[in-house]
Amino acid sequence: MSIYHFTAKAMNGTERSLEDYKGKVLLVVNTAGRCGFTYQYEDLQKLYNRYKEKDFVILGFPCNQFDNQEPDSNESIQANCLLNYGVSFPLFQKIDVRDENIHPLFDYLSQSKPFEGFNPFHPVAKILIPLLNEKHPEYLTDNYSIKWNFTKFLIDQEGNVVKRFECTTDPIDMEQDIETLVNNVTA
Repeated sequence: MSIYHFTAKAMNGTERSLEDYKGKVLLVVNTAGRCGFTYQYEDLQKLYNRYKEKDFVILGFPCNQFDNQEPDSNESIQANCLLNYGVSFPLFQKIDVRDENIHPLFDYLSQSKPFEGFNPFHPVAKILIPLLNEKHPEYLTDNYSIKWNFTKFLIDQEGNVVKRFECTTDPIDMEQDIETLVNNVTA
């Protein structure tokens, strides 16, 4: 199985097959516009600009499951991402990325690569880790579920999940992994 078996609703409401991205390196990210990690949109866009000519695509999936940090409508989310961060990579409609209404794509992604912990030295981790322990300890009870916004999954050209990056990994710190994949194009 690969991510090409899944579909998701694009911002315009059209059901889109992820098979449309076959042959490309993908970074799938659950996003939120009012999060301590929202600044990552800017660096995600920089990575997209840098590698899109090498068949690299970022797919953003807004989610409101983590402390109501994405309460806006899909239309507002798209407008805010464009106006505030210059986001031009594809965004999809809001979904759940954990628990009983988890979107099948994120169920597959989260089961493909386990949670390996947060970077405790990341500046936002000093706020996030105590918050999770105090307000949402249930998020930390398993090794697979999405723990917070801006969890990122790197997918190779065949649709396989290569690596999982938690919110405490800034996008620029993933650049070497992305570069390795985009330069590994099979003829």
